[in-house]
Order: sequence, then structure tokens, then C-alpha cells
Amino acid sequence: MPAPTYTLAEGLRLPTNGLDYTILALYFVVVLGIGFAARRSVRTSLDFFLSGRSLPAWVTGLAFVAANLGATEILGMAATGAQYGVAVVHWYWIGAIPAMVFLGLVMMPFYYRSKVRSVPEFLLQRFDRSAHLLSSALFAFAAILIAGVNLYALSIVVEALLGWPQWVAIVVAGIFVLAYITIGGLSSAIYNEVLQFFVILAALIPLCVIGMKKVGGWDGLSGNLEKQHGDNFLTAWGGTGIGDPNPLGANWLTIVLGLGFVLSFGYWTTNFAEVQRALSAKNLSAAQRTPLIAAFPKMFIVFLVMLPGLIAAVLVPKIGTADSDLTYNDAIPYLMQELLPNGVLGIAVTGLLAAFMAGMAANVSSFNTVFTYDIWARYVVTGREDGYYLRFGRLITAIGVLASIGTAFIASSFSNIMGYLQTLFSFFNVPMFVVFVIGMFWKRASMKSGVWGLVAGTSAAMLNYFWIYKQGVVDIPTDQGANFVSAIVGFVAGAVVMVVVTLFTAPKPEAELAGLVYGTASPGLEDDGAEPGDSAWYRRPALLGWGAVVLAAACYVPYSF
Repeated sequence: MPAPTYTLAEGLRLPTNGLDYTILALYFVVVLGIGFAARRSVRTSLDFFLSGRSLPAWVTGLAFVAANLGATEILGMAATGAQYGVAVVHWYWIGAIPAMVFLGLVMMPFYYRSKVRSVPEFLLQRFDRSAHLLSSALFAFAAILIAGVNLYALSIVVEALLGWPQWVAIVVAGIFVLAYITIGGLSSAIYNEVLQFFVILAALIPLCVIGMKKVGGWDGLSGNLEKQHGDNFLTAWGGTGIGDPNPLGANWLTIVLGLGFVLSFGYWTTNFAEVQRALSAKNLSAAQRTPLIAAFPKMFIVFLVMLPGLIAAVLVPKIGTADSDLTYNDAIPYLMQELLPNGVLGIAVTGLLAAFMAGMAANVSSFNTVFTYDIWARYVVTGREDGYYLRFGRLITAIGVLASIGTAFIASSFSNIMGYLQTLFSFFNVPMFVVFVIGMFWKRASMKSGVWGLVAGTSAAMLNYFWIYKQGVVDIPTDQGANFVSAIVGFVAGAVVMVVVTLFTAPKPEAELAGLVYGTASPGLEDDGAEPGDSAWYRRPALLGWGAVVLAAACYVPYSF
């Protein structure tokens, strides 16, 4: 039986008026204006793809979190809240914050000091051309698939809420994203993501405040949910003992290892759509602070995406069941329809569209960088002048948007778009992470072990998902649980194969590992007055303080539930 498509209820139509459309139109004008303003600073390919490595930490930090805060996350996490309750916090406090701190403290010095322009380029320096080419191709393919998810979800939402035909929504969104990235490059995307971050907050905060008032505050919300779903619905860890059944279909071990370690670290430390924002920072210190700054809002955004789902579960007790016309995906659209007055409704619609464009722009801008630098300039047309690659970058951006339109409909075969995204992460990000982490902490890891680790990790994750899970070889209750298991399997398989291959192949000469393996000095790349190779996080009290505060907050807040 085919999986149902991601759709919203037929009856959901927002009562938008001229004021709401005016707010929406003004936002699009500002978006294009930022693109034209950023165009003046684009003179080289480095300006276009990495903002000339010139942006301050607060800008890259907000762009870092906004790039992840796509509408697929907003709608998907609200749906997860309506379906699973407070367990949605795991995707933030377990599945994001520790990895973001690790990226800032440990991994950014490797990326920034090696002067790489993309994540796959680091694998070229650490391993060899085969690992570099494979990782570049896998990342470019995944970026287009993920951009397609944002575009498909946007078209469905706009069609259901505003009555626009699906193809119109796809074309309009694609044109605007294409326009401001092609015109202004990464700087345009990043400054628009900063704007989109605040627009998204302006959309979600009124929805949560008015919704909480509607259900009688926290006491009314918790009382109703406990009656309907039991005590575990309002706890993060309730029912997650090994062998205990729970709606999430995962126990504490798979949550901690599958989501908290493998999927989380695989996404936040190797996904170039995120790392690219930090690489555009003006110096190493700013690059390291980028994910740490982003971790603060990330820690609390979970409430803004979880509460609408919980509120919807109270207002529509049978949401997501056969007895209701509303699916879990309808949580936020339903609240927007029922609770928001005109004007505020226009801001909310604008925020939703802004979130979709932020997610799509992040993946398109990372795709054009990897395809231009790591594939085209390295293996197809080499040695041309910089202006050629700048022009090609703009061309491949247009091709990437068109390809995203095509891949948008692949997402239609998945009933839960967040589940689809987690599936993609287990296939593509996890194998890259295992290659990175072993290569960065084990000097003996051979040059050939990188490519075979990628092949083994990706193949094992796909085998687990499509055969062991889909064919019922092993009973895994849910797609989310299967994704956690696939991530663990992919990580273990990649690590084992890397070790075995290393035993039979030659290591990289130690002289070529400077600055690429933990504990080796970067040759002569001073930053902020530090001595060469002396920028380790544990020797930088201010940076260590940032990380300690974030981790302390992340450890404290979950236990309040």
C-alpha cells in the first residue's frame, strides 16, 4: 500500500484580506532589495560562495539557526508535538545542542584554518581524490533532495491556505530564492536568513500566546493532555525504557545513540548548508562562536514549535485519527485559521513562507558552492580565471533550483516530511561524519579508508532502511525508530570498514597531516594573535566559557520536564 502524501485538510482556508497580502508583498520587496544591496560586494567567486569570509559572528550565528529553521521543521515539529507530545524536545536538546557546541569548539578550527571552501574539500586534504569526489557527489545530490522537500511542502501549504495552485506556489517561491541568491550570492542568503529569523519569531510567538490563552494556560493545557494521552505525553523520557512501547517507537538507547550522537553530530558537523555559514565568518574566533551563538535561540525555539502542536491536540482531541478531518500536519495551519486576526495573520503567513525560503536557500547556496568548487572546477573545467567560476556559480544556482522543483515530488511518497528528512540524513550525513571523526582523531587512518568508509556507511544505512525495516526482516515500530537504527548501523559499518581498510593500505604521510588531525599544529595560520597551532579551544577561556554556558543550560532545561 503506497504511503499517503503530505497534504493539509481540504477545509483549511485562511481568511486573508488586503492587509495580509500587503504585508506579504512588502516582505518580498525587502528580500529582493537585500539581494540587490548585497550584489555590490560580490566581485570574486569567494565573495559569491563564502561572503569573502567577512561577516561578523552575530550575523552568521543567526543565519546558522535560521538555515535550519525551515518551515518543514516548523510544521513537522508541531506535528510531532501533536502526535508524540513533549518527546519532540529530543530533536533539540539531545539532537542539536551538544553537536553544535562540538562543532564550535573542536571542528571549526580544522575547517577554518585549512582554508577549505566546503566540507568535502576537507576530505580531499585529509584523504584523497576518490573520497573527495564521492562526498561531493553525495552532498550535492542530498542538498537538491532536501531543497525539494522545502519547495514541495511550501506548495502544499500555500495551496491549502491561500488557494494558490500548487505549480504557482512552486514557481513563485523558486523564482524569489533564485533571484536573491543569484544576484547577491551567499551574503544575500545570509542577511535574508537573519531577517527571516525574526519574521519567523514574529509569526510563532503570537500563535503560542493566543493559543495558550485559548486552552486556559499551562494548567488547562497539561490537564487536558494528561486526560487524553496519559502522563508520559508531557514528559521527555516517559515510556522510553528498553522494551517499553511508546508512540515514538524508540527507547532511550536509540534516542541517545541514534539521534543524540550519530544523526545529530552527522548533521550539525558535516552538513555544509550549516557549516557554510560559519565558514563565511570574518575570522576563526567568529567562526567558532557562530554555532555557539546559534545554540542559545535553538535551545528555546523548541517551545515555539512544540506548543502549537500541544495546543492543537487539546482543541482537536482526535487530530491525526480517522475520526478527524485534520492530520497532525494541520496543527499550525489550523491554529492560524482559528486564532489569528488579520494583520497578525499576514505576519504569520509571511513567517511561514520565509521559513520555507530559508530552508531552501540554505541548501541551494551550499549546493552551488560544492558543485562549482568541488566538482566542476576540480574535475571538469580546471584552471580557468575566477570570473568564469563566478559566472558558472550563478548558472548552477539556476539549475539547482530547477532540479529542486523536480525532486519536490519525491517527498510526496512520504507521509511525514520530517521522517523523510531524517532518512536522508541517515543515508548521507552519518557516513560523512564517521569518516570525518575518524580522520580527525586517528592519524593512522589511511588515504583509501575515507572513500570505503563513505561507501560502507551509506550502503549499510540504505540496506537497513529499505530491506531490514521496509521488508519486515526486523520489526521496528516506526519510521523515526528505523531512522535512528539506520544511523547507528551506518556509523558502525563505516567505522569498521575504515579500520579494516587502514590495516591493509598506506597512511597519509605525517608531514601532510598538519592541522588536519587533532593535536597537530596548523602551519603558520595565526588568528587573533594566537601562535601557530595554539588555537585549541581549551587554551581559549572566553570560547570555553561560551561552550560551558550552552552545555550547562542544555543539561539543566530538559530535567525541568
